[in-house]
Amino acid sequence: MDGLKSVLQEKSDPMQILLDDAALLAVNKPPGLLTQAPPGIESLEFDVKRLLAARKEQAEGRPVAPETVYLGVPHRLDRPVSGAIVFALDRKSARILARQFEHRHVRKLYWACVEGTVDPREGTWVDQIRKVPNQAQAEIVLADHPEGRPGILHYRVIGTTRFGAWLQIELETGRMHQVRVQAAARGCPVLGDAQYGSRVAFGPQHEDARLRAIALHARFISFRHPRTRQQMELTAEPPPAWHDLNLLRTDGEGTEGARGA
Repeated sequence: MDGLKSVLQEKSDPMQILLDDAALLAVNKPPGLLTQAPPGIESLEFDVKRLLAARKEQAEGRPVAPETVYLGVPHRLDRPVSGAIVFALDRKSARILARQFEHRHVRKLYWACVEGTVDPREGTWVDQIRKVPNQAQAEIVLADHPEGRPGILHYRVIGTTRFGAWLQIELETGRMHQVRVQAAARGCPVLGDAQYGSRVAFGPQHEDARLRAIALHARFISFRHPRTRQQMELTAEPPPAWHDLNLLRTDGEGTEGARGA
C-alpha cells in the first residue's frame, strides 16, 4: 500500500503537457502508470479525461463526468516506460493519427540505459518476436516460427552510465515489449527490467513491482498535425530517476537533446 500511495503522490504533481490544442493533447507519461485500463483502475487515459472534463466543466458551468469525454488513443507505452504520448480529442483527428502510425509515418526516438557494453556502437537489430500466449510477455523466436513477426530497430550508443550503455533507439516496427526483449536477447537488459533479466534496480523500489520504472523513455515523437498538416516535433524530459544514473554523453553532442529532437 505504501508503494501505491507513493505513486499516487507523484501523480498529484501537475501533468507535464507537451502539446495542447483543439485537436490534440500530448503529455509526458510517468512510469508505473498504465496507458489504458478497465474502469476503476488508474490509467493515464483516465487522468487525461479528468483534466478535459474539468476544463469543460469550467467552460460550461455544469458537471461533466470524465467517462463521457472522448479521447482517442492512437498509440501506447508500456506501464514501466515513461515519455511522450499523443492523444486525439476528436474522432477525425484520431483516425488520421492512427493511419500515420499504421503506415509508419510517425518517427519515434527512445532513450534506453542497458546493462553491459553494446557493440558495435551503431547498428540495426532484426528479430522475430512473438507474444507469449496468455502472458504479458514477448520472446524472440526462430525465423520460421508461425507466430513470429519481424521486429526491427536502429540504435546508436550515445553515452554510458556506471552500469553500461546509454542508447538512442529508433523503432521501425512496433512489437510488444520490442526494445526490452531485443536488448535482453543480446545480454543487455534495460535497467530495472526484471521481467527480462535485469539485475539492476532503477528508480523508486515500490513494494508492488508493477509500479516500478525501467530505464526506457520515449524521448521524441514527430508526426503531421491532423488539422493543420504542420510537422510536429515533441521532446519529453526523462523522469528524476534518470538523474541518478550520472549519464555521460560520448557521441560528441550536448548532454541535452537527442538526434532529431
